[in-house]
Amino acid sequence: MRNFCKSLFLVIITALFCVSPATAQTQNFEAGKNTYLLNGKPFVVRAGELHYTRIPRQYWEHRIQMLKAMGMNTVCIYLFWNIHEQEQGVFDFSGQNDVAEFIRLIQKNDMYCIVRPGPYVCAEWDMGGLPWWLLKKKDLQVRRKSDPFFMERTRIYLNETAKILAPYQIQNGGPVIMVQVENEYGTWGNDGKYMEQIRDYIREAGYDKVSLVRCDWSSNFFRYNVEGVEKAINFGAGSNIDDQFRKFKELNPESPLMCGEYWTGWFDQWGRAHETRDVNSFIGSLKDMMDRKISFSLYMAHGGTSFGQWAGANAPAYAPTTSSYDYNAPIDEAGNPTGKFYAIRNLLKNYLQEGEVLIDIPSNPEKIIHVPEIAFKMTASLFDQLPAAKTTEHIQPMEFFDQGWGTILYRKQLPASTRKQQLIITDVHDWATVFVDGKPIATLDRRKGEKTVEIPALKKAARLDILVEGMGRVNYGEAIIDRKGITEKVTLVNGTSETNLTNWQVYNFPVDYNFQISHKFSRKKVKGPAWYKATFQLKETGYTYLDMSSWGKGMVWVNGHNMGRFWKIGPTQTLCVPGCYLKKGENEIVVFDIAGPANTVIEGLNRPILDKIVKDENEGKKARLLNLNGSNPVVVASLHNKNEWQTVNFEEAVTGRYFCIEVLSAQEANDNAASLAEIELLDETGNAISALKWKVLFANSEETVKFANGADKLFDKQESVVWQTKFGEKNGFPHTVVIDLGNETKLTGVKLLNRIDKNQRGKVKDIRLYLQKQAFKIQ
Repeated sequence: MRNFCKSLFLVIITALFCVSPATAQTQNFEAGKNTYLLNGKPFVVRAGELHYTRIPRQYWEHRIQMLKAMGMNTVCIYLFWNIHEQEQGVFDFSGQNDVAEFIRLIQKNDMYCIVRPGPYVCAEWDMGGLPWWLLKKKDLQVRRKSDPFFMERTRIYLNETAKILAPYQIQNGGPVIMVQVENEYGTWGNDGKYMEQIRDYIREAGYDKVSLVRCDWSSNFFRYNVEGVEKAINFGAGSNIDDQFRKFKELNPESPLMCGEYWTGWFDQWGRAHETRDVNSFIGSLKDMMDRKISFSLYMAHGGTSFGQWAGANAPAYAPTTSSYDYNAPIDEAGNPTGKFYAIRNLLKNYLQEGEVLIDIPSNPEKIIHVPEIAFKMTASLFDQLPAAKTTEHIQPMEFFDQGWGTILYRKQLPASTRKQQLIITDVHDWATVFVDGKPIATLDRRKGEKTVEIPALKKAARLDILVEGMGRVNYGEAIIDRKGITEKVTLVNGTSETNLTNWQVYNFPVDYNFQISHKFSRKKVKGPAWYKATFQLKETGYTYLDMSSWGKGMVWVNGHNMGRFWKIGPTQTLCVPGCYLKKGENEIVVFDIAGPANTVIEGLNRPILDKIVKDENEGKKARLLNLNGSNPVVVASLHNKNEWQTVNFEEAVTGRYFCIEVLSAQEANDNAASLAEIELLDETGNAISALKWKVLFANSEETVKFANGADKLFDKQESVVWQTKFGEKNGFPHTVVIDLGNETKLTGVKLLNRIDKNQRGKVKDIRLYLQKQAFKIQ
């Protein structure tokens, strides 16, 4: 009887927590003919994306209320598998990870919720939300049925989420109106059987009543089908709404229309221009959707911060994401409204539905404060305080040493040599410093494809140290299996002799706070990789932005909280510190810098610095002249003025390594610019070849100052981000880009996608395409 009473008590308590006063009775939400239905009545979903992982728990309710004040009736959330199961088999849904509490707050504020549990979510989050420990399986495959380990762990994870969240389905009296199946699978593959299996896992886990939805792009949503799952289309600010939904409506004439992600801005990447999206073009497309009664979800409504190690990366080309996830969103990183917020609120007040009220804008619980300069005098050198070494015959990435994130040091002895040697590291993931007898001789940056180091002549045997920082794991595309450290081998080249170096000592430097403070700090001056520690006093707390512009590269911990990564190259020069992480009186700050600071002080600013690029002093000038004399085009073609992929076939298969696109004209007669969203090169079977090894060798013009529209955007698999020639440039056609494919490949054609937004600037018309085995003449 005692056990029965205890069980009954738990059931009653669970029921009380699952149904808040905001929902007095069960409801229903479903897809009807050309509209969603809420309790049988037409309903337009106006959602905004919030990530509980990027917002301190203390501010969850404020951000939810900000969405409602902006005119939203729904909150859209990702679940992040890798933050809930950081160790295989150990799940955590408590504290900052208490997503059930986040959903209860949504319901408390009379809003609905869309849950997107993955397993893959993208989100510019480390490995797209997949846990790092999957990478300990050497032959791992993800997002495919062919790997039983991945599928079984996915099933277990979805079951665990449903234990927590299934009671909150709207049919049970909760606020959850939809659950998403996977995420943007059309950009990855077309395996409908895999998607059907994920759908079945979701239903079997306990999401058995709620409507299911999937989201893809207008260019690929039709690549597969999943019965019983509604479809949504993702696109960005300034999109032509009719164009986006034209094919969708042809294939799904009775389905409700929804933009699953309407991108309010974009994410920033290290070393590239700060991303913004014009408010007028954004509002224009949003109004078009509202006039057509199209449901939407703003991505992001409020980005927040990717604290700690959680910021991800894109590839190709490898481009790690900054810790700031400001996203040029309507609610800024500290939770305050922007001009975009007020523009949305002013628009949506005209589209409220029965029973909806536009609430007052809530005041922010935290103000912005200034923190005077903090001087660092306590230091601990990395090389003076190494952790216990591990040994390995063959070099391996950090995951095989049971390290998820951080920095790893590989050490061995090099033999004496009377001449210079070359060290070839295959491959560096992601930023390495090479030392010989403690002296730094080179840095290698994965973003640039760097892997070769010249070793000076050695009079005697010398100690080789390779210190590698793992940055964000790729969260998008085929490079998502992204192990960190040195992933394959290190080869020593001496003349014609090549030696694969073996028998290494390995030292692991994780990101855990307790590891950072375990070192012995002193007032000794240090050079090279080191920790720096200081304290500072506060009379009041609030949000502040740590100015890291005088520091090199690394991470910062404030009162035990990891604020994320800094890197002097920008564009982000500050780290956002929430007021709830500070305290009145004494505060502690620890900095781990692997590149070394110019000045060991930090000031807490009352504004972020998100748009300051510092040119890499090691980066040479780009070539500006391309000589195509003697090169014959494979094909000459004209593109039509439509927002869709176009295929240009070669007359016969051609083999080559170096590809050149030469743009001869734009669609509009007086336009001297060029702009193109994506290219794909087709093999003998007509399938797109991998772009992971591609590298831009030449672009006669690219906009990298005002916007991040470099030529590598041609193959980044992001259709809304384009290659754009430099703004204000007077030189006209031809505009050319040369790409090294990494190896010789037999090709039969090219697929090209013109820019798909309303902006027609530079939209390509006439082109010449070249492919050859030898490199083009570039000066």
